[in-house]
Amino acid sequence: MRTLFLALALSLAAASPAAAASFSCAKAETPDEKAVCDTRSLNDLDVEMAVRFDILKDLLPMGNRTKMQEDQEAWLKDRRACGAEVACLTAAYEGRLKVLRAVLSEFAKQGGQ
Repeated sequence: MRTLFLALALSLAAASPAAAASFSCAKAETPDEKAVCDTRSLNDLDVEMAVRFDILKDLLPMGNRTKMQEDQEAWLKDRRACGAEVACLTAAYEGRLKVLRAVLSEFAKQGGQ
């Protein structure tokens, strides 16, 4: 059941033509935020990352949630260090998504326990 929910949530997020970054582009101030808002492929990666992060945040036990939040905050600092360099930002997102996908996959294999 949870796997079906996860697949549905991810497909809805990916299919939404009006999908926007996980933050308000109107309030984007830093070069990395502006690049995410201005580059569709980065925007799409940001939306996928945000959806996966939110799903995991709700599914993981408290201790794992705290660790994931700390990892996300560290990742945001790394993303910020990329500035507006699209290649760097793409690599940062792909690396973070690899981790989130693996955690979600492992969670699904364990049957949500």
